Amino acid sequence: MSGICAVLFPGAVVDDDDRCVVQAMSQLQSHRGPDFVRITDGPSFVLGNSLLQIGPNATKKLPDIQQIHITYDGNITNRNLLQQQFFSSSPIKSDEELIVLLYQKMGMDFLVHLSGQFAFVLVDQRLNKCWVVRDHFGMRPLFWTQCGNRFYVASEIKALLEVPGLERTLDRESIYHYFTLAYIPRGITPFKQIHELPGSQLIEIDLNSGQHSQQQYYKIQYDPDPSLSERDVIEPLKQAIIDSVQRNLPASGSVGLMFSGGFDTSSILGIIKTLPQVEQLYTYSVLMQEPSFDESKFQDAMAVPNRSRHHQILVGPREVEDALFKHLAYLDEPSGDGATIPFFLLARQAAKDVRVLISGEGGDETFNAPETHSANWARRHYRRLVPKPVRDAAHWTAHALPCNYKKLSLEFVAKRFTEGAEMGVPESHIHWRHVLPEHDKLLLMPDSQDFASTASIFRNMYDALPFEDELNRLSVIDIRQYFEGDLMVKNDRMLMAHSIQPNLPFMDRILLESVLKIPVNLRLSGLKRRRLQKLALREFVPSKIYKRPNMGLEMPHSIWFLGPLRSLAESLLAPDKVANLGILDPAFVTKLWDDHVNKRRDNGRALWSILILVAWFDLFVASDRYKDELGRRF
Repeated sequence: MSGICAVLFPGAVVDDDDRCVVQAMSQLQSHRGPDFVRITDGPSFVLGNSLLQIGPNATKKLPDIQQIHITYDGNITNRNLLQQQFFSSSPIKSDEELIVLLYQKMGMDFLVHLSGQFAFVLVDQRLNKCWVVRDHFGMRPLFWTQCGNRFYVASEIKALLEVPGLERTLDRESIYHYFTLAYIPRGITPFKQIHELPGSQLIEIDLNSGQHSQQQYYKIQYDPDPSLSERDVIEPLKQAIIDSVQRNLPASGSVGLMFSGGFDTSSILGIIKTLPQVEQLYTYSVLMQEPSFDESKFQDAMAVPNRSRHHQILVGPREVEDALFKHLAYLDEPSGDGATIPFFLLARQAAKDVRVLISGEGGDETFNAPETHSANWARRHYRRLVPKPVRDAAHWTAHALPCNYKKLSLEFVAKRFTEGAEMGVPESHIHWRHVLPEHDKLLLMPDSQDFASTASIFRNMYDALPFEDELNRLSVIDIRQYFEGDLMVKNDRMLMAHSIQPNLPFMDRILLESVLKIPVNLRLSGLKRRRLQKLALREFVPSKIYKRPNMGLEMPHSIWFLGPLRSLAESLLAPDKVANLGILDPAFVTKLWDDHVNKRRDNGRALWSILILVAWFDLFVASDRYKDELGRRF
C-alpha cells in the first residue's frame, strides 16, 4: 500500500515548482507510505509514491520498462493466478510490474482481469498518454483536480489542498446530501474544485492536447443460473470464500483481524485458523462503554477458543473527545458514521503488532445481508396485506412511542419502517438509514431549495440499472454508494492513518462474481438474511454466533450527549460556531439540541453529523489546523 500523487501538464514542461508540489503532496500522505518515497518525472509529468512495505518481497525498485511509468497503491489479490495465466515463464516481483506487463500485452483491457484493490497513474511516453485508474469497487481512494493546464491526482484530499491557486470553496450540495447519508456520495467531495474518481472508472488524458475523458471500465453484472438449487451452491460457495480469505492474507508473518463478533468476522477467524501461512494471528475488537452497544460476549465466544492474541479497545466518551480532531485530519471529509472513531482507535492499537488488518466489511453487500433488504421484503408484504387506514394508524402509534436512545430500539425501528412503507423501493431503502428527512434538511440549510433530493440520486441509479429484480438493483446501489462512499472511506483512511493495509476478502471481485451467479430466491428468502453464507460456513462458527442478530458498530451519541459529551457538543454546536460555516441555520441546530436533551426526539445522529461538520470546517476550511493534528503524536 502507499500514497500516490501526480502532476500532469499536457503540452508543458516539468519545472522545479511542479516537483515541489509533488514532494509536498507526498509528505502529507506519508502515513500511507512511511518507509520510503519515490519521485519519477518526465517531460510532462511528475509521479510521487509514498510506500508501505508489506512482507519480505516488497521492493523499492520499479519495473525496468522504458517509457512506461507508474505510481501505484494497492494489493492485487490474484497476482499469482494472473502470472500463471499470462506469464508462466517469468517471475513477477510486484504488482506494479504485473500491471505494466499486462498493459503492454492488452492495453487497458487488462483491468477486468484484476481482483483486489488498486489505484494508479500510468504514463505511456510512447503514446504520450496517461491513465488515472481506480479499482472495481472503490476500495483504494483517488482524487483529482484541474488548475489551468495541469491535472493533479492524489490518494487523499488534503494532498490536493497543496495545489497552487486551488480555492477551498465548499460544495454545498455535497453537504446537503451528507445530512441524509452521514457521508458524501461517491464522485464528489466537500470542495467544489476537488473531484473523486468513482470505483470502476478511469480518466484517459492526452498529454499533447490535454483532452481527457472519464470512462467506466467495469459494471456489476448479475448472471444467475436458474437451474441451481441450494444443494448445488453450498460447497462451491464455501470454497470460494475460503479461497478469497487465503488470497487476502499476507504471504507470511503475522496478521490482524478487525473482529466484531458478528458472523462475517467470526467466519473469517474460523477459516484463518485452518490455514498454514499465518504465523501469528491478532484480533482486535471494540468494547463500547455503553451496555446496549456492547458486543463483547460474542467477541469472547469466538476469539478466546481460537487462541488468537486478542485485544479489546475501550471506546468511551473520553476516548472519542481525544480523537475527534485528529481522526478528522486523516479522514479529510466529514463522516457521521458512528464507527469511524472506533476504527481509528482500533487501528492505533493494531499498529503495534501488524501492518495488515483483515476486515469483514463488504460481507453484508456481497451476501445481501443489510437489514434494509429484509425491511424491503417486509414492506412489500405489509403494503399488500395491511389496508391503508390500518397502516396510517400504525404510523401514528409509532410516532406516539416515547423517545428511546438505546440501539435499534422499538421506537426507532417502528418509526423508520412505518414511514418507509409508504415510499417507493429505493426511497424506502435510503430512508431506513437516513440522518435527517428532507423537510428538516431544508430548515437546517435554508439556501438548499434548488438541490435535487438525495433520494433522487438513488431513484435515478435504481431506474437506470438493467436488472429486473429489485434486490439486485438495491445491491448495486449498496456497493456503489454505501460501501464505496462510507464503509471504504472509514476503512481506508482510519487504518492508513496508522500505516495499516486493510484487506477485505468479502469484497474480492472473484468472490463477488461467483455470488452473482446464484439466483435471487436463494440469496434472500424472506427475513432470512445471509442464509447461504451461514450454511456454507457453519463449521467455522459456533452456534452462539450463528444465531445472533446483526447489530453493526455504532457509537451511543444519543446517550453520551445527555452527559459526558454534553460540554463538547454545546461548544461545537454553539450558534457562533455554526454560523461560521455560512450554510447552516444556528437556530434550527439549537432546536435540534433542545429537543434531544429534553427527550422530545432522538436527534443523536443528526447532532453528531453537524458536530463533525463544524469540527471538520475548523480544520480544513477556516484554517490549516489539520497539519498540526497530523504532526502530533498519537
